[in-house]
Amino acid sequence: MIHKYYLGGLYIVLDVNSGGVHIVDEMTYDLLDHVAPPFAEECPQDVLEKLSDKYDPQEIAECYAEIVSLYEERILFSPDDYEKYARFTTASPIKAMCLHIAHDCNLRCKYCFASTGDFGKGRKLMPVETGKKAIDFLLEKSGDRKNLELDFFGGEPLMNFDAVKEIVRYARSREAEFGKRFRFTITTNGVLLDDDKIDFINQEMSNVVLSLDGRREVHDRMRPAVNGKGSYDVILPKFRKLVQQRSRDKDWYVRGTFTKFNLDFSEDVFSLHDAGFDQISVEPVVADPKYPYALTEEDIPAISAEYEKLAQRLLENDRKGQHFNFFHFMIDLDQGPCAVKRLRGCGCGNEYVAVTPDGDIFPCHQFVGNDDYKMGNLDDGTFDTEMKERFAQTHIYNKPACRECWARFYCSGGCNANNYQYMGDVLKAHTLSCEFEKKRVECAIMLQAMRSLDQGDAE
Repeated sequence: MIHKYYLGGLYIVLDVNSGGVHIVDEMTYDLLDHVAPPFAEECPQDVLEKLSDKYDPQEIAECYAEIVSLYEERILFSPDDYEKYARFTTASPIKAMCLHIAHDCNLRCKYCFASTGDFGKGRKLMPVETGKKAIDFLLEKSGDRKNLELDFFGGEPLMNFDAVKEIVRYARSREAEFGKRFRFTITTNGVLLDDDKIDFINQEMSNVVLSLDGRREVHDRMRPAVNGKGSYDVILPKFRKLVQQRSRDKDWYVRGTFTKFNLDFSEDVFSLHDAGFDQISVEPVVADPKYPYALTEEDIPAISAEYEKLAQRLLENDRKGQHFNFFHFMIDLDQGPCAVKRLRGCGCGNEYVAVTPDGDIFPCHQFVGNDDYKMGNLDDGTFDTEMKERFAQTHIYNKPACRECWARFYCSGGCNANNYQYMGDVLKAHTLSCEFEKKRVECAIMLQAMRSLDQGDAE
């Protein structure tokens, strides 16, 4: 199976199963519309006739022979060697946890999937003892996994920062006993950041996610404070300070959301770069179409064009020596994730769970509040291993729309929570998200190919 497209002046052919990317000439590109395995020894006469008005028949025959050669080398029309790994997608040790340290927030973001912070269950903060039980649970369920991930999440985690510090200290105190190592992340809107919090975060957090939507007017429209005032001017200098003081060996990125109100979101990406950030993610809102800010099918052409525009702008920036990372375009064409990761993505409900302030366990942060997907509770010691087994099977070969999709090894079946919320089934891919993902992948491959060609020119 192949996927071919023209973008950025390149004729691009993706060999889906091997991940190989071929930059071809126009004749090869056209010829691939007419030929596929099983291949005849020579180019079929009807194919020669179809293309002879545009290309020399001898050159067509030679091009055909090259395609057959690539096929025989298993780098074009290669077989699917991944499905055999699906049988290994069994329940795995839990290696990551989203700790809902606060079901409360000091912003009232209009697109918030968490009901402005309380997940529809009332505003509350996680007690330290619940956080410690969550650490114990992760240590117990992590099996032979040495490196464990824990994300402090909300709501707004800084509203319960003393608990964050106590839980980090407790986790560190148990690492040697269990032979484990915690890698902490915190996701924050930045309103409550101060020098002490910045110092602790930069010391203990391996990654920091900074929520900022882009241009001031875009951000303030969707992310006001409780009093209705904008939050951009409060947050920006604090984020700058955190990043400036952060050591280079620790990760961070600015994470924004675009909506129907800013379909020109490449302007927001570059606004964030102009504001001093070089690790940027701006992602499409996923929301019920009834909301005025929601993205719908009618927005697909505009969003696709904007992703193409963004890719070209990033390339131009590279050529000026001003490179920065846009996360959705960061694709490793040489290696990429392991086979199992390609099949089932984030590991929601299997390798990854979320814990609420009440100690309830859910498959991930986006399932929190949906009692149909409550997996257990830390206080009563319950945990639904059957649900865990079911989530272990949410891989691309059990998702009908994914089995034949050319982008399946890049998105790994998409977000299970979005699939459930908008399609009614974790195994039914959310079609709108699919369209956006496919365009991002096309742009990312083109961008990487152009960078490689530019590097070749430089050498």
